[in-house]
Amino acid sequence: MDLTLFILLFLPLIFLFYYLIHRTIWVPLKIQKHFEKQGVTGPGYRPVFGNTAEIRRRMIDEAEARPISGITHDIAHRVIPHYFNWSKIYGKNFLFWFGVKPRLAVAEPQMIREILMNNNGIFQKVKLNPLSMIFLGDGLVMLDGEKWAIHRRITNQVFNMERVKGWVPEIVASTEKLLNKWEGKIEDKSELEIEVHRELQELSADIISRTAFGSSFEEGKRIFELQEQQISLALQALRSVYIPGFRFLPTKKNKLRWKLDRETRQAIKELIEKSRKSRENQKSLLTLLMAPYKNEDGIEERLDIEEIMDECKTFYFAGKETTANLLTWALLLLAFHQEWQIRARDEVLLTCRDNARPSAVNLSEFRLLSMIMNETLRLYPPAVALMRQASQNIKLGSLDIPADTQFFIAMTAVHHDTERWGDDANDFNPLRFAEPRKHLASFFPFGLGHRICVGQNLAVVEAKIVLAMILQQYSFVISPSYVHAPMQSMTLQPQYGVQLLFRRIVH
Repeated sequence: MDLTLFILLFLPLIFLFYYLIHRTIWVPLKIQKHFEKQGVTGPGYRPVFGNTAEIRRRMIDEAEARPISGITHDIAHRVIPHYFNWSKIYGKNFLFWFGVKPRLAVAEPQMIREILMNNNGIFQKVKLNPLSMIFLGDGLVMLDGEKWAIHRRITNQVFNMERVKGWVPEIVASTEKLLNKWEGKIEDKSELEIEVHRELQELSADIISRTAFGSSFEEGKRIFELQEQQISLALQALRSVYIPGFRFLPTKKNKLRWKLDRETRQAIKELIEKSRKSRENQKSLLTLLMAPYKNEDGIEERLDIEEIMDECKTFYFAGKETTANLLTWALLLLAFHQEWQIRARDEVLLTCRDNARPSAVNLSEFRLLSMIMNETLRLYPPAVALMRQASQNIKLGSLDIPADTQFFIAMTAVHHDTERWGDDANDFNPLRFAEPRKHLASFFPFGLGHRICVGQNLAVVEAKIVLAMILQQYSFVISPSYVHAPMQSMTLQPQYGVQLLFRRIVH
């Protein structure tokens, strides 16, 4: 073999080998050494896959195999087990690895505030596994830059508080339907066991369908069913290191992902077309999303059909999950802490005299309910953690952070931190929120800064109305069949549901 042929055949392989060694070994070890010099350690880099296998197979799987004994609100060891275990060894801030990407775990409020309150684009959303993006879509949650700014300006107008208050009748109507269903089941029984998590998911689905599309749960049911089938596939992708090009391979799971996405988009497209043709429901979220808006410069902005479909995918999922989870954990907490259930009911009966339903007018009078919901969000936040990524070399506190470093913001750990909340940090005490919090970044269930959850107003108003209406009609305790097992799915879920025993209240 002559020299020219040798070079043509083997030089590309040599360069490829060098690139792989450089990317998967030399660069990660260099970054690890960089952090060690600054006093930040961690479990140590493992070539190619980092610490993902240990997190997924040993920590998460082991945590989810064992329910919590009794009912305690100390849940960090179960929902973010890798942070819980490693923080005990390496401290609150430590370095671990998602494949070849460094992840800096952060639980110091001042650092969290710097990351989340920064508006200059330095801290961006982490680019997720493309396989999970099939489910999440290219909507507001995943966008960055100018495209995000356009989507945000439009959705801010859709979800402002005055518009949300206009949806109160729809929220009340959906909740009435649920309570009537329960009433039909309880009949002459002294009490009725209900798995409330599933019931509240259907209620939230009905509410988001009415407010977003002017339809009902039955009409949007197929979309919710399709999304439920996609959740486990998306979660598997989020917890795995992505191999470039893998999303294009016709594997069994990929073909299922493609099929479910096609059906979801088609179902949403049909609702969009129906909404366009209808003159009714002009205040629905979908109608408002389709309308053009003028920005500060007077330039008209609007979303195209693909962008609207991506936003709808997000609203269908987040609109159902966030509020259903908040209500589920709030009911569990009130069932466990009967004294607070009684106090909350007294406030509702005083505010809604003669058993009237809540309205947009008296929402602000539910002060105790607001404190209860905040304490629920502190103990059981919808997202167990937030993720960001440095777009350039930066200084964070006293640390020099290399570009592309990811940040694992350990929300659940911060919300349960005894240094921030006192020795009773794992106890349910709504009075913590009787006064404004001094440390902004010690409580952030909907995020902070310019990327704070755009649907926060709807979630809070919806939860407040539903909780008030349930308290008006029923008292409830925890069923003996309930198993306390919070788990990290796409959101913080009860692994085996939440079973409560309901009794009618005689007024």
